[in-house]
Amino acid sequence: MYILGISNIIAVSKLNRKNNVSISKNFLIHQIIFVGLMLVTSAVLADELTEREQAADQVSEQFIKQLGGHLKKEMQANGPVQAITVCKEIAPQIANQLSNENGWSVTRVTTKPRNSLLGATDMWERKTLAEFEAAAAKGEKYSEMKKSVVVDEDGKFYLRYMKPLAIKPICLTCHGSEEQIPAPVKSELVKLYPFDQAKGYKVGELRGAVSIKQPMDVPLYKKF
Repeated sequence: MYILGISNIIAVSKLNRKNNVSISKNFLIHQIIFVGLMLVTSAVLADELTEREQAADQVSEQFIKQLGGHLKKEMQANGPVQAITVCKEIAPQIANQLSNENGWSVTRVTTKPRNSLLGATDMWERKTLAEFEAAAAKGEKYSEMKKSVVVDEDGKFYLRYMKPLAIKPICLTCHGSEEQIPAPVKSELVKLYPFDQAKGYKVGELRGAVSIKQPMDVPLYKKF
């Protein structure tokens, strides 16, 4: 069925009157009501998407804040070797907790994984990470970037969201150059991650992102 916008309906009505073509008043009323409902529906959907994006903003910030707090605390208390366990064990625990609390998928992803079994990207995530790097090359700051979009995957709709994670000075002890990583840390990394790709970074470079996937048919569990 072809649906006319309100302005088009009026224009068609005028044209048909000019050409002495009769248009049912009921047809015009029904079309205008339908377009009005479509506009209301679009406004409601826009509000929902805004609310969902804001929720993703807050959950990604919770993840980053909690992980950073654990890492800083462990570094100060027990040193960098013990701090490796924060990214290895605590980070997945935080992600799982936030996923369960919200009914979403909350993960960290990167194109250079330390653990080849975790953090692998899908096509949309790889494309988005490349977009982040391209924007950074033009002078944009990673801290000010994010991306959210609704996608259709096998007939089911999801809000996909990503927030980039840049390398900070504290990260170089485990992710920097060979010269920057202390020998005890190197030894532990080799033992834990024989296929490690997550080294050789500089401060400010893109490490990866927080990736969130919200099923659109699952309501937000809580207000943000």
